[in-house]
Amino acid sequence: MEKRTNKYKLKLELLSTTRVDDTIYPPIELEFDNHDNIFIIAERMKNRNLFQTENQATEFAIGLKMFSEVMLKNRDNALFSDFRPAFSDFMKKLKSTPIENKKD
Repeated sequence: MEKRTNKYKLKLELLSTTRVDDTIYPPIELEFDNHDNIFIIAERMKNRNLFQTENQATEFAIGLKMFSEVMLKNRDNALFSDFRPAFSDFMKKLKSTPIENKKD
């Protein structure tokens, strides 16, 4: 039985750089799947008000979900063995952070 996942497409473009070189990097575009709805998680992160801006909350949500999904798919990889317990504690702490009701 095939697991159900959400499919996403991400495009990353360099808009400006602090470097002096004139290298033009083509955009990176990739498709990936994740067992969670990243849009819902991004909204929840915004509502937790943990970061300076909503944009940072969205960046965090996308990065965290992409990283954790790769770690999950590679659970036997020794690279993650020392990190996995700390990540589990981190996720428990994050999930226990209250979601605030936004005031319009």
